[in-house]
Amino acid sequence: MIKEEDKEDDLNDENENEEENTGLYEHFNIKVDANQSLLRIDKYLLIFRQNSTRNKVSQACRAGNVLVNGNAVKQNYRVKPGDEISVLLAHPPRENVIVPQDIPLQIIYEDNDVLVVDKAAGMVVHPGHGNWDKTLINALAFHFQKDKNFKSDLDRVGLVHRIDKDTSGLLVIAKNEYALSYLAKQFFDRKTKRLYWAFVWGNLAEEEGTITGNIGRHPKNRMQMFTYVDGSEGKHAVTHFKVLERFKYMTWVECKLETGRTHQIRAHFKHLGHTLFNDERYEGHQILKGINLPKYKKFIQNVFEILPRHALHAHTLGFVHPVTKEEMYFESPMPDDMLQAVEKWRNYLENN
Repeated sequence: MIKEEDKEDDLNDENENEEENTGLYEHFNIKVDANQSLLRIDKYLLIFRQNSTRNKVSQACRAGNVLVNGNAVKQNYRVKPGDEISVLLAHPPRENVIVPQDIPLQIIYEDNDVLVVDKAAGMVVHPGHGNWDKTLINALAFHFQKDKNFKSDLDRVGLVHRIDKDTSGLLVIAKNEYALSYLAKQFFDRKTKRLYWAFVWGNLAEEEGTITGNIGRHPKNRMQMFTYVDGSEGKHAVTHFKVLERFKYMTWVECKLETGRTHQIRAHFKHLGHTLFNDERYEGHQILKGINLPKYKKFIQNVFEILPRHALHAHTLGFVHPVTKEEMYFESPMPDDMLQAVEKWRNYLENN
């Protein structure tokens, strides 16, 4: 369900949001979710098309280009569950337009075929609705553009895999079509070596274990993914974990992905009852474990301020080089915000 305060939706539902883009116009149809609360249609459409403006949507309504159940509506119409919306907006979306931008990158390895970058938390990987620039891809496009000796047969930046905006850590980028195909096959065959570090709420019962359960769209909250242990929906997903350090009310875990589903670690640990620390989308930004004392509550708020995002870091990345066939292996140290949070927890437990 989309509410007035929702500002981001990077989980696109192909069944609910079918799109058709033509030369001069953007035309799309939306089937409103059954759990949707009443919301002005201009605000509702801006959630789906954050590259638009309210004026643009308003003018489309004024021109009769916004239809609900076959009838033209004004901008103050309130969307209801089950409504079928058809919209025609001037100018197509800019999904295929990559503007090179001079944004600092932490490149830890580069040759003629591949590049490995350590992405900072808060940087979106690829342009999309609501994030049309200042992404990792924009930064890489600038990096490649300024190298006069760089030539590639790719018509885009060779993104092989992604991590969430607020997840920090390692990504590999292909610099030519062959490298892209070769690396993509390794990811598909699950032959890459990836370990993540995460802080999760609570004290895990086991030192290590495996979480198995299909990952699919949450049945009620379309902003989240959900673990379907019965396999009734979603795609097969397996996460292996090992405890690295315990903080009584929070645990530092290492995660090894057997599959790479959207929000896999976040959804799997929420299913276990150990939501990622400060993961707002999955309600981990609340105090889920601990004691009901003002001092403890103040401490948690201080840690939230130090670590203002979900605590997830892509720590290692290993793959076979597409040309040399050498086994490449990289490690990214714990970022400062997570490191400071660890120190805060250690000090708290020593003194309480």
